[in-house]
Amino acid sequence: MLKVENVTRLFGHKAAVDRVSFHVQASAFVGVIGRSGAGKSTLLRMMNRLTDASTGEIQFEGRNILTLQGREKRRWQGQCAMIFQQFNLVPRLDVASNVLHGLLNQRSTVSTLFNLWSDADIGRALAILDRLGIAEQAPKRAEALSGGQQQRVAIARALMQDPAVILADEPIASLDPMNAQVVMDTLRRIHEEDGRMVIANLHTLDTARRYCDRVIGMRDGRVVFDGTPAQLTTGVARDIYGADASFSEATTSTALPADTPYATAMLA
Repeated sequence: MLKVENVTRLFGHKAAVDRVSFHVQASAFVGVIGRSGAGKSTLLRMMNRLTDASTGEIQFEGRNILTLQGREKRRWQGQCAMIFQQFNLVPRLDVASNVLHGLLNQRSTVSTLFNLWSDADIGRALAILDRLGIAEQAPKRAEALSGGQQQRVAIARALMQDPAVILADEPIASLDPMNAQVVMDTLRRIHEEDGRMVIANLHTLDTARRYCDRVIGMRDGRVVFDGTPAQLTTGVARDIYGADASFSEATTSTALPADTPYATAMLA
């Protein structure tokens, strides 16, 4: 279980994340929604230890990961894989090597410097790419792929870590609707088939309702909603996005095709 307890992150006198608390069971697919600047990315970066918290605790299986340092911190970052909006691949490296970089926290400095990979590691990387439908892209440079393909490579790199938790920070914000659907379908399938916890920052209500079991809404650094997709009423949407927000902002940015297999009704 993941427990976030009264976590705050201050930048100067401003709280980017303000006393946030929630618990997540291991099998959950959680969407975190809200306007830009709501604190979603900062929250995920604290979970992965890319950003330090000012106060509070984040516990995973009884251990406060905010206190971890050195090797233990790196080990946690191996358990808690991060997927970014801009993919964070090495553009000039081939796809297979980018996936193998998911093992960097587990390898010696010498092996990393000389890019030495075992046959077992290479075989596993290719198997993951095949699972995600892009095995034929393995020898190509990452920069030659489409945005949707690059994001699937980033997901494959995360799976190479064999993580307990996958954090996805706006994973479809840079993609067109068709590629966005493929990426979200992939994350959902990984959750269902592997039983991995997935926490994804999402801009829009429609994506959260189609794919997530649970939705956390943030506004001005605070949690203002925590419930099921069915509970995302028009009034709740206004609480999350603000009374001045247009519903196009909340529901149609990077809109997914209506025939996605996880589609549900739009806002009532």
